[in-house]
Amino acid sequence: MYQYIKTEENNRIGYLILNRVEKKNALNYDFVKEIKGALNEWKSNTVIKVVVIKANGDVFSAGADLDVLKQLQVNTFEENLEDSRHLKELFEIIATYPKVVIAQVEGHAIAGGCGLATICDFCFAVPEAQFGYTEVKIGFIPALVSIFLVRKMGEMKAKELLLTGKLISANDAKAFGLINNIFEKSMITEATTQFAEKIANETSLNSIAQTKELIVQTWHLPFTEAMDTAAQYNAISRASEDCKKGIQAFLNKERITW
Repeated sequence: MYQYIKTEENNRIGYLILNRVEKKNALNYDFVKEIKGALNEWKSNTVIKVVVIKANGDVFSAGADLDVLKQLQVNTFEENLEDSRHLKELFEIIATYPKVVIAQVEGHAIAGGCGLATICDFCFAVPEAQFGYTEVKIGFIPALVSIFLVRKMGEMKAKELLLTGKLISANDAKAFGLINNIFEKSMITEATTQFAEKIANETSLNSIAQTKELIVQTWHLPFTEAMDTAAQYNAISRASEDCKKGIQAFLNKERITW
């Protein structure tokens, strides 16, 4: 079904596995298209509650494919804009995805590959992994990911990474706020799975979707407008079936089954 990725489903978790090993999982148009397709397929799947993005091979993703970089030199502005919008749509899908998305990084995540890990809700990595937005070293810019990175870690730390193009260790990435936790290679799959299962079993899918949507819709708004929007989401949430179910179970001291 797919050329560049593999998908698996287990215990309400969808695993999206980058599988272009011979090219170090470098991204091209069709690769991005397949990732978007798998995510969209799971979007309305009421069984899948969490998505884990990981990779086969020793590199999570080396960024843009060399053939893509060569093509950029001869593309028209309109062609480059279409290609950029294609990647933008992937980032938007993940940022607004109505389920939790976790990056399981077991190798280097470079440029666009680092961007992919950055957009996810959570990121776990092995100690050997390195991260970097190296675009400035080839006269390019990390345009799309910059929007998310500044929000994630603040302007000063984001500039240190985006303007130098340096690679940083997993430990430094955690200190920067780029990743959530570090696990040894022998433990990362189990740790990620346990974390994903806990979310799947203990949280409302509707609440996850609404919370992610609220964050996206309000981060750029002035304080008063953001609070007004949050109040509306609060009221809408109270009327949801999940909220009614959750409150009833809490009042009855019953275990909630999500």
